[in-house]
Parts: sequence; structure tokens; C-alpha cells
Amino acid sequence: MRKLMIPALVVVIALFLMSLFVIPEGERGIVIRFGRVLKDNNEIARIHEPGLHFKMPLFDRVKKLDARIQTMDDQSDRFVTSEKKDVIIDSFVKWRIADFGQFYLATGGGNILTAEALLQRKIADGLRAEIGSKTIKEIVSEKRDQVMEDVLADSKESSQDLGIEVVDVRIKKINLPDEISESIYRRMRAEREAVARKHRSQGREKADVIRAQAELEVATLLAEADKTARVTRGQADAETASIYASAFNKDPEFYRFLRSLQAYENSFNSKSDILVLDPQSDFFQYMGNVKGVEAEQ
Repeated sequence: MRKLMIPALVVVIALFLMSLFVIPEGERGIVIRFGRVLKDNNEIARIHEPGLHFKMPLFDRVKKLDARIQTMDDQSDRFVTSEKKDVIIDSFVKWRIADFGQFYLATGGGNILTAEALLQRKIADGLRAEIGSKTIKEIVSEKRDQVMEDVLADSKESSQDLGIEVVDVRIKKINLPDEISESIYRRMRAEREAVARKHRSQGREKADVIRAQAELEVATLLAEADKTARVTRGQADAETASIYASAFNKDPEFYRFLRSLQAYENSFNSKSDILVLDPQSDFFQYMGNVKGVEAEQ
């Protein structure tokens, strides 16, 4: 009898140990019995929180599922806008398991790769619908956030059958295919060159106007200066003539003598000048006779 108790005790201990299972932190567990997920009275999959739990040995199998938020870094895909132009969009998705029982059944036993493949198709369909109703300008500018919000709302609804809750959908990068990018760059370059030509033309036009105004102001200033100079010169000549006339009236002989000296100075100021005159002419009357006036009288 004692010999049978030891094996029986070993079997009991083994069954007891086999009935124990531990769920780590950050995970949840569901129990599979005869290929079916155990449910509670509300027909909802029984979820085992982190900690120590019991199951029926030999008949039950525990499936541990990650309860943390997952990141699906989607690959770039090509979409068509409302303008019938292709764009290449790179996005990522944040998701987590909301219904562990449904997730297990919908993904072939809780396979993460299968879940992400199914979710990727749903996200791509949502993006394709949104991108197809928007222009490139709307996608890359003010309506980009609205596109992501609409895709998030659509993916939350469409992913419920997978037992998944989509937390966030973000567009990381929007590119154009190489052939389209090159044509857009050429068009942008042509537009910028046209704007540059327009600005240069306007600049030349303004420069011509400014130059014409400056030349007009210069001509006006020169004319006024010439007018002022002529008036001043005329006044000076009049004053000079008046002074000469006054001097002549006071002493005519001294005036003629002074004028003759000025004529001599102007005539003989250069050694290379040659002047042929009759010595007896009136020009030399003060040079040949310092008392020419008295002699003449």
C-alpha cells in the first residue's frame, strides 16, 4: 500500500503543478479547453490578469497575449488622389487588443503577424478612401490632420471584428513618385522663373522711373543754377560797368591809362606771342611817353 502511495503522491503533485500558471505583467491569459475559449456567464472570454492562476491539467491550455500598445510601422504604399495623381505615403499605427477572445479567434490563435496583416489591409483601405477624395495640396497642408482623424475613426470601427482597438494612425511621410516629382519640380522652377522675370521687369521699370525723376531734378537744378549764375553775372557786369563809368567820369585820363595797362598785361603775358603794330599807334601812347597825355595836348 505504501508503495502505491508514493507514485500517487507524485502524480498528485505533478497534476497540481500542471494546474498552476503565471501571467506576467503586461500580458493577459485566456484558457483554451478542447479548442474552445473558456467564457464566463456573460459569454465573454474569461481574461486572466497578471498573477498566479489555476487551470484543469491535461485538458486546459493557456494562451498568453500581449496587452500593451503595439506599434505597426507600415510600409510605404501608393495611393491615388482626387486629381488622379499618385502619392507614396508612409504611415504607422498604434493598436492594442481590446477583446482577447475575439482576437484569438480572428487571428488564427492570437498570431500577431496575422493580426497586423489584417489590420494593415483595413488601414490601407481607409487611407485609400480618404486620399482618393483629397487633392495633393489638401493632403500635405491644412487637411492632413483631418485625413488622419477620419482614417482613425474608420479603422476603429472596422477593426472591432478583430478584437483590436486602434489607438492612433499617423502619416509619417508623403512623397511623390520620381517621374511626378521631376515634372512638378520643372513646373515649380518655371513658375519661379516667371515670377523672377516679373520682379526684374518691375524693378527695371521702377529704376527707369527713378532715373528719369533724378535726371529731371538734376536738369531743373542745373537750369536754376545757370539762371542764378546768369543773373549774378549780369548784376556783377552791371556793377562793374557802373564802377567803370563812375571812375571814367571822375578821371577819364586815369581810366584810359588803367585800361591801357590791362591791355598791355593781356597782350604780353606769354613769351611766345608775337604782336606786329605800328609804334606810333595809339596802343603804345602810354608805353612810349609816360607823359603822353600832356604831349598829345
